[in-house]
Parts: sequence; C-alpha cells; structure tokens
Amino acid sequence: MPATLYSPTAATPFAGRALRIGLWIAQVLVAAVFCASGVVKLTTPIPELSAMMPWTGQYPVAFVRAIGLIDIAGGLGILLPALTRILPRLTVLAALCCVVLQGLAIAFHLSRGEAMVVPLNLVLLALCTFVLWGRARRAPIRPRGA
Repeated sequence: MPATLYSPTAATPFAGRALRIGLWIAQVLVAAVFCASGVVKLTTPIPELSAMMPWTGQYPVAFVRAIGLIDIAGGLGILLPALTRILPRLTVLAALCCVVLQGLAIAFHLSRGEAMVVPLNLVLLALCTFVLWGRARRAPIRPRGA
C-alpha cells in the first residue's frame, strides 16, 4: 500500500533525532509568533495597533480581529495536534494553511509598499514549509493509540 500525505508510514528511516528536534523547535517558534501576533491583533486598541502595524488602521476592525483569530488558530493548529497526538494530521493541514497565509501576507505587504516587514513573513514561510514537509513526509506524528 503506498504511503499517503498524512500516513505515519510515510516516514523514512532517515527521520533522525536532529530532524525531529528541528521540527519541534520550528513548530514551537511558529506557534509562539502566530499566537502572540494574534493576541496583539485581538486585544490592542486599533489606534495603538496602527502605530505598530499601519495597515490595521486602514481596514475595518472586524477584518483586523479576524486576522488575529486566524493567526491564533494557525499557531495552535501547528502545535497542539502533534503535541497531544490527537488527530496529528491536522498539524500538516495547519502548516499548509500557514504557508498559504504567509504567501498572501507577503503579497499584501508588497502591494502596499511595506517590504520592510516581508523578511519576517519569509522566515515564517520557511518554517511553516519545513513543518509541512517534515510532518507530512519525513517525521509524521502517530495518532494516540496507533
């Protein structure tokens, strides 16, 4: 039976300790950045937030708050399913969504002439892509009880 994208059998024998540690570090970093960013977007008054992120003052409050919720969902999704081993394939799905989100964020910031924030998006894109590749192909997490 061929290994699928979400199959724990997709792991190769080369999924060594360093790779697994690197994936956990990447997942924790991405979760921390996404959750922190989401909390800031959800809780900071828009005038203060627009001093840090100018775009937030130019869009509806609901849009800014929704982006905050999306950030938190991505951060929790990239870490908690793997950590708890409850539906760990959701970590792969969350990583894919975070890759798409960062691609859209890069396009958004470049279209607004905000190239100075793109390096952070590129780092997050690389980390999310690494998690996507690693958890889908090289070191998937087995579900609890499997």
